Amino acid sequence: MGKIDLPRDIDAKATLRAIEKRRCELSLSEFIKRAWHVVEPGQPFVDNWHIDMICAHLEAITDDHVLEDGTCYNRLLVNVPPGTMKSMIVNIFWPSWEWGPRNKPHLRYICAAHQQGLAIRDSTKMRRLVTSDWYQGHWGDRVQLTGDQNAKTKFENTATGFREAVAAGSITGSRGDRVIIDDPHSVEGANSDAMRASTLEWFTEAVPTRLNNPKNSAIVVIMQRLHEQDVSGVILESKGFKGVYDVICLPMRYETWRDGMATKLGYVDPREEEGELLFPQRFPLEVVERDEAAMGPYAVAGQFQQTPTPRGGGVIKDQWWQLWENSHFPDCDYVIASIDTAYSSKAEERGDFSAMTIWGVFSGDPAAQATVDVDRYGKKIEHYVNSYFPSSLGAVPRVILMRAWAERLELHELVQKIAKDCRFLKVDKLLIENKAAGHSVAQEIRRLFSHEPWAVQMYDPKSIDKLGRLYSVQHLFAEGMIYAPGTQWAEQVIRQVSTFPRGKHDDLVDTVSMALRHLRDLGLLTRSPERLAEINESKAHYGKPPPPLYDV
Repeated sequence: MGKIDLPRDIDAKATLRAIEKRRCELSLSEFIKRAWHVVEPGQPFVDNWHIDMICAHLEAITDDHVLEDGTCYNRLLVNVPPGTMKSMIVNIFWPSWEWGPRNKPHLRYICAAHQQGLAIRDSTKMRRLVTSDWYQGHWGDRVQLTGDQNAKTKFENTATGFREAVAAGSITGSRGDRVIIDDPHSVEGANSDAMRASTLEWFTEAVPTRLNNPKNSAIVVIMQRLHEQDVSGVILESKGFKGVYDVICLPMRYETWRDGMATKLGYVDPREEEGELLFPQRFPLEVVERDEAAMGPYAVAGQFQQTPTPRGGGVIKDQWWQLWENSHFPDCDYVIASIDTAYSSKAEERGDFSAMTIWGVFSGDPAAQATVDVDRYGKKIEHYVNSYFPSSLGAVPRVILMRAWAERLELHELVQKIAKDCRFLKVDKLLIENKAAGHSVAQEIRRLFSHEPWAVQMYDPKSIDKLGRLYSVQHLFAEGMIYAPGTQWAEQVIRQVSTFPRGKHDDLVDTVSMALRHLRDLGLLTRSPERLAEINESKAHYGKPPPPLYDV
């Protein structure tokens, strides 16, 4: 094929510049690719799908996107691991893109980090970009910095737009169209109750007052998770914030329990395989494994996986739970349901959750069935001892989690849901915490389902607090007696228990300790030789259940 000669009056370089300019104006991710050489001249640009995903959500803010409920799309939380370009995308390229390519030089940015020096670092990079020959060659007619307001902490353009760098926790007199918060906590600050509380107070009380337009101005938070109760924790779980922010959460290693979790714009993590890496071009497996070994499990859980776990793993370590890999539950000697009630009306949309867990005891030990009979029918302990002991002295009792949920329900909905699960899993004992809401639930269950075999019993923790109750069953987990299936709802229970008492959620924790304490006190969770010795020592108490084996 011969050489194609362009008409003389066509300036090829000008045409290419025009194409580049247009592509940058249409797409933030395209702008990043083409502007990268200005900001990081010594580093090649490494592309990945997560960049496009973050950019799409920032573009929605730029375009004043309106959600189906009629609200303006202007609250965004991005939780991603360190080193994945989050600061570059949101703090440097996005404001530069809005000013020039999108022709919004009037926009004002307040950019915060846990240290002002970090905010200044990104401000310096943005200023270098907007004053570069490349940028000015395309959008110099739109963006020119003023000479009288051009400092490290704040610079302004001739259209009255500006960028101000502040430290998280400080109060600025300025108001912005965009408040960008990049890593508001340091590692040390996140683990200090006082420092963390100060940052949270600033975020909840001061930041909203710094918006030009409370209705339309945007707040974007980008951070790695450092603590259950960090700024992200407030956004995700606290009243007044939960559900307000759109959330992009991208762990370093994919976890399949996150399948189907979509942003408000409908984007989902495209990964499908457990453990699939987020950014393998930049962080291949050998690098991730090296960093994980150096960081330790606590930092990995938060900074890499965006699911922070309290240092030390709480009272019950998640590795103490045994995985039940069979698709069917075992044949259980005894099934118990444990309920923590907190029903509310529909008007109380932010009321507490009611929670329920169902547990089955399985061991193959006839002594276990004897204990069940005593509990069900009040048979005398002497019958229990003489007829069933000794039997399988080597038997090890085990408990499996069979069902769990935590929901905000009205009274009639709660009663029906409890009844449905109890009937399906053939529950023997129904424990309900002894409080006002619990009495109402128990009364309704007895009234509507008196024909069912469930023994309804009120549970009184007396003066023992939540932490004490969980400590009293700690040994059962440590000894490997507690099993759970590999389901998402079971993972929720494991996570709440493993992060207690520093975790954000504990709706299910009481149901766990309530059920296991009851099973323990019945003697069902004691190995046969130990149980036999205990009963022999309690012959003076024939006709009564043995006393609790463990005191708190």
